[in-house]
Amino acid sequence: MMITKEDLTQAILDMGNRLEKSHNELETSQSKTDEQMKKTDTRLDRVAKLVGNISNNQGDIAEEFFWNTISSNPILNGIKYDSSHKNAHKRIGDTEDEYDILMVNGKDIAIIEVKYKAHTKDIKRLINEKYSNFKKLYLEYKNYNHHLALASFNINDDVKKMAKENNVLLLQRKGDLIETI
Repeated sequence: MMITKEDLTQAILDMGNRLEKSHNELETSQSKTDEQMKKTDTRLDRVAKLVGNISNNQGDIAEEFFWNTISSNPILNGIKYDSSHKNAHKRIGDTEDEYDILMVNGKDIAIIEVKYKAHTKDIKRLINEKYSNFKKLYLEYKNYNHHLALASFNINDDVKKMAKENNVLLLQRKGDLIETI
């Protein structure tokens, strides 16, 4: 059987029409997918914001609890403090930091970081970043005894071990009070 020039031309035109139809269907499908992805992104943004708000709220609850407890009874690990400071923020040059709670007397200062749930990374950050910045920012306390503490509603065994190894006090809720571990 012999293929004519007209048959070949028609076959090429048909193939072109099918390719164009497939291309149009693909573009339509991609547009629908893009619309769905935008809707999904919007939903994910709302969920992320909600989760972030929940986390912030939990942190706020922990900070309020420990602040109220510590400021009403300023004794920590047997040391009485004369003043307590909440959310102490300071910047000198390029160094800036905020401390959840500072407790001070004439010779001691306690630097307390508050977390809803404590992790080993929180102790590392307290020692390596927060305390390092504190020594740069609060030179007036350089001759004081420095006490690092992590206050949290939930403290697992890894955190307890690391805190003990690094001489970091742990403060944990005990009923309506806190307890030094």
